[in-house]
Amino acid sequence: MNKTELIDAMAADAGITKAAAKKALESFLGSVESTLKKGGRVSLVGFGSWSVSKRSAREGRNPQTGKTIKIAAKNVVKFKAGAELAGAVN
Repeated sequence: MNKTELIDAMAADAGITKAAAKKALESFLGSVESTLKKGGRVSLVGFGSWSVSKRSAREGRNPQTGKTIKIAAKNVVKFKAGAELAGAVN
């Protein structure tokens, strides 16, 4: 499912226009992004939670040449599924 299909599904399920569903989805995504940028955590009970963790610098290998390269440290977003979501897909 892509973003357009999600907007269509949200509009149909909630009985709202596609424009309203798109606005709601973009607002949700913007709020999650801004919270994560600040180093916060977003948790939806039963669905899951998003958090930011720091990945330290490390050495890797270029698969074409086999040379050792340095990979810079960076922040990565992690998602952990909640119990209800995990149970629904299993």
